[in-house]
Amino acid sequence: MIALPALSALFAATLSLELVAVNAHGTHGAAAHAHLNHAHKRQATTAAAASLSVTGATSAASVAGTASSTAVAAPAPTSSSSAVAGGSAAVGTGPYNVPPLASISMGMPSGPIPTLETTYTPGATPTYLSGAPPLPTKFMFSSADWPELDKVPPTDSDQVKEWMKELDGHDIPDITPTQDGSCAGDPAAAAQAQERGWWTCGGWTSGNDIVDCPDKMTWGVSFDDGPAPYNSDRFYTAPKLLKYLEDKDLSATFFVVGSRCISYPDILIAEYMAGHEIAVHTWSHHPLTALTNEQIVAELGWTRHAIQKVIGVTPAFMRAPFGDIDNRVRAISNAMGMRPIIWTTGPGGPFDTNDWHVPAGTVSATEQFQIFQGLLGNATLMDTGFIVLEHDLFEITVDIATGYTLDAALNHQPAFHLESIGQCLSLPAGNLYLETTTNTTTSTNSTGGKSTSATAEGESKDTSGAALRFGAVSMSALAGLAFVAYLL
Repeated sequence: MIALPALSALFAATLSLELVAVNAHGTHGAAAHAHLNHAHKRQATTAAAASLSVTGATSAASVAGTASSTAVAAPAPTSSSSAVAGGSAAVGTGPYNVPPLASISMGMPSGPIPTLETTYTPGATPTYLSGAPPLPTKFMFSSADWPELDKVPPTDSDQVKEWMKELDGHDIPDITPTQDGSCAGDPAAAAQAQERGWWTCGGWTSGNDIVDCPDKMTWGVSFDDGPAPYNSDRFYTAPKLLKYLEDKDLSATFFVVGSRCISYPDILIAEYMAGHEIAVHTWSHHPLTALTNEQIVAELGWTRHAIQKVIGVTPAFMRAPFGDIDNRVRAISNAMGMRPIIWTTGPGGPFDTNDWHVPAGTVSATEQFQIFQGLLGNATLMDTGFIVLEHDLFEITVDIATGYTLDAALNHQPAFHLESIGQCLSLPAGNLYLETTTNTTTSTNSTGGKSTSATAEGESKDTSGAALRFGAVSMSALAGLAFVAYLL
């Protein structure tokens, strides 16, 4: 197994602006996505028996059978590009140019280059967000203004020193950073997972984490790791995904990486202006529990600054890369005005589409879809809705989403109701961003470890219900926002 630090470095190198573009359907793209392969393999939850093994297709197929054993079967996708059993053609069909499911695999050729159908000029405002500031002046990247892309930012800058003040007056637990964010890499920390509230090792959450949608049969749609190209700086996953979401009248929550926001600002603007929700997913996609307090602040601070610089608003929510969060990380996030969101763990395992396995080459798209159908069936057994993890990083994962996964949800019987996470929590759109929120409640740092959502769904449900009362905009975070405005 490749060490996590090496995988993180590989991810950063592959996505860096300085590198020559590669075909992300090929081996380079799959290697870059290996960080996801490793990271999800790290998660050790009580539902591990239903988790996907990454040792090969045979293991994946056997797990699919386990996951489906108590599931209500989901119907086959009705996309115009539905799978052809045993097919090998990779030619995309239908309005979203999605290949047959059996043809989606690592190494397949890329499809036609999509383009953004709508672009926006500085000064435009989103029609759905009352009181939103206008889009800033067109973003122009200058390396002198930003930390190195895809690397943990330095902590000795004036910006980070100022952001550190937002922690004043908050109870930040004195928890030693993990070795690499993995259970296997730090057995001593893993043995203290409950005390630490460490989600990676056991699925531990706190009362302030958002872990599901409160209403039964509601699917919280979310995508991680973008905005990003999957071939070159002119070849985006976003146009295909955005078109699908628009055609189906769906909204999603995008957890974006700061380095990617300033690399591909037009994509971020298009997502935001189309009515989708934007949330923080750190600057470099590094496991947060392995970082110091100062480094965590730098990761979150630079990302929200990047988002505000491009679209003019600052998110009030975040998701930790790999779901790697503990009481220290969540306390820092809350102090900075960003409430943590994690995907749901249900009776059949985490609601992770496992789309990241396909570009990594560990399973086929057909196997991935069978596994997720089992989890989808288990959703009918829950008393709450659920938040689903998908990725918009590569063409493969977007093809799976637009051709199969989302179609399966839309055509499921009984029907699922697909919404962005903010919508499923009944949050006013303005409360998603510090500039537009009407809630003045000061955030609190809840650090008491909870049971996993799989074993304590009542607690999970109560947590999501509490989100209806959430403003969680820390007053120190608002002070920090003034400093961000100064940086602009």
